[in-house]
Amino acid sequence: MRKMATQVDREACREAYNEVRDDNTDTNWAVFKYEGSMIVPAGQGTDYDDFKRMCTDDARLFGFVRVKTGDAMSKRTKFTLITWIGENISGLQRAKISTDKTLVKEVVQNFAKEFMISDPRELDEDYIRTELKKAGGANYDAQAE
Repeated sequence: MRKMATQVDREACREAYNEVRDDNTDTNWAVFKYEGSMIVPAGQGTDYDDFKRMCTDDARLFGFVRVKTGDAMSKRTKFTLITWIGENISGLQRAKISTDKTLVKEVVQNFAKEFMISDPRELDEDYIRTELKKAGGANYDAQAE
């Protein structure tokens, strides 16, 4: 049996991506997962903890997440692309996810920073927020010191 090249369900993924980007929805994350050799939307939601729960040791997935940063003076919305690779994922699948990420980026085009994470502690929302703050844009917190 020939190995199928990975494909992305572009229409469905784009719909999920746009919903996270839409300021009029509360949706702040969407997950894209493998179904055979197809990458498809596998859930979205309004609670970051629900996203974290999908990042298990046996999972490999892409998450597009909206994060609020800033302070009273300047609220900013930033987006990030998180590639999660659980520790039980084989070396072959790990290698593949890096090349497949370029396909996902054809749909998910707008984000401040991307992460490749295998350690659940790095999924901590504050850690992600801090890293996103470093990724550019005005940082008003620094001026207040």
